[in-house]
Parts: sequence; structure tokens; C-alpha cells
Amino acid sequence: MLHVVTADEAGQRTDVVVAQLSGRSRGLVAYALARGDVRVNGSAGKAGRPLVEGDVLEFDVAAPAPITAFAEAIDIPIVYEDGDVVVVDKPAGMITHPAHAARSGTLVNALLGHLGSSLPGDAVRPGLIHRLDRDTSGLLVVAKNEAALSALGKAMKARKIKREYLGLVHGLPPHPRGTIDGPIGRDPSNRLKFAIVAGGKPAITHYELREAFPKHAELVFRLETGRTHQIRVHLSAMGLPLVNDRLYGRADSRVALPGQALHAWRLAFAHPRTGEPLLFEVEPPAAYAAARGLFAGE
Repeated sequence: MLHVVTADEAGQRTDVVVAQLSGRSRGLVAYALARGDVRVNGSAGKAGRPLVEGDVLEFDVAAPAPITAFAEAIDIPIVYEDGDVVVVDKPAGMITHPAHAARSGTLVNALLGHLGSSLPGDAVRPGLIHRLDRDTSGLLVVAKNEAALSALGKAMKARKIKREYLGLVHGLPPHPRGTIDGPIGRDPSNRLKFAIVAGGKPAITHYELREAFPKHAELVFRLETGRTHQIRVHLSAMGLPLVNDRLYGRADSRVALPGQALHAWRLAFAHPRTGEPLLFEVEPPAAYAAARGLFAGE
């Protein structure tokens, strides 16, 4: 489609205008931008570029093929496995499940390859009880059969699956421990982000100081809820953004992490079949440990 930007559209983001004109979602527009199917004045379009009256937009935001989860031979760290569940240590930089812009290389693809069989539940998110952001590393439990998926899903809703995270933040918290209680919803000024907003979904994060450094701190987080980007949003609102969080804070070229310095280090739940209490703990990856050492030496 060819379109000349009007005075009313001038100043708006490229992705916003293309979404309005095409009637497609922002996610599909982002996918089209990544493919090079959106051009402004003959050049590849950028999502956040403000448009100018008279700009010539060329775009094709076609509906993508259905997403399917397929098996891939990808090594992943297995922490525990039996006939009902598998607990993995997801690497930072790995997406949890397939999406329009990432149909391969995900944790689900790797799990299907590892198991050599299907997983229960949703076709795109099979076996998943919870998720981690792409750049958050750490522990995830995955159900291997329908009974385990049902039992663990109920446990998650009842807040009986306990998750603890470690994170490195810029600055020092005002108190050695505390609770952040702020409802989370889409950021009204940036649809790619979330924020504490009136009418958002309830979100509660408990934090505790693990170690203080001259200009940074390492905190332990315990979640009562599991909202998208919850820890990242709550810390940003406190003025203590996670180190290297490009979306809610700032990049830090001194660290080798692909994104925010956040690691899901402890996971506890009752086995879905036997009821046996299970507790797992994994240390953060080497890049996180290196960043921690850097801050300790400042």
C-alpha cells in the first residue's frame, strides 16, 4: 500500500500510523518492520521515527503464517526431570516460546527436541506454567503431561509456586527490605512498555537487600503475582532500574549480559503427582557474576 502522510498524521510514530492504516496489530507491524516490508521515502522504516507531512509510506503488513512449535536440537541446561515435570535453567537471550518474530530457537523448541515428543496444553506454549523475559535467565518448570499441567496451573493461581530472583540495580534501596505494590498495565505513552497505572492488574513484589556496593546493589525479589515485566517496572518506578535494562533503564556497555541483570535463582513447588516439596537453586550466569564483581570493586 502507498500512502502520503497527512498533516494530522505528522509527528506520530511510523509504527502507530502503519497500524492505523493497515488495521493490523502493533505486533504484526513490528514484524513487518523487521522484515523490511515498511519503507519511508524509499528507505527502511523505523518504528519510532516521527513522520513528517508529505512522507511517502510503502507497506505490506500481511497476516503471518500460523505459529507452530516444532522440535529443534538445541542444548539446554536440565536441572531436574522425571515423568511429570522438567526444570530448566533458561539461558539469558533465549525466548521462552515461539512468537511472530521468533519462530525458532526458543525454549519450547529446545524442549520438544530434548523430549522427542509433544507437550500438553497450548500449541504455541505447550507445558508452560510460567515464563521469563528473553534476557532474564534462570529456573522454569514445565509440565510433561496433562495432569501435571493442570495441577501446576492451579498451584500457580493459588500462589503456591514460590519464585525468587536476583537482580543488580543502579543505586541503593532506601530500606534493606520492602514491598512494592503497584498495579501494572500498558504504558499509555509507549505501548511497548508496561507501567504502574490506575486500573492495572494487581502486582506485588517483595525485595530484600543481598549486598550493597558503592553505586549499585544486589537485591532478592519474591513475587506474589506474575505480571509481564513486573520486577523491571516496579524497580524503574522506585528509581532503581536493573543494570543494563534498555527498556526501563539504560544500557551498560561494561557488562556482557544481553539485557537486564535479572536471574530466577530459586524455584519451589509441590510435585504435581506425589505432593513432595521440591526446591531448586541455580547460580547466575558468568556474565552476571562478572558484573557483580565489577560493581563490588568500584
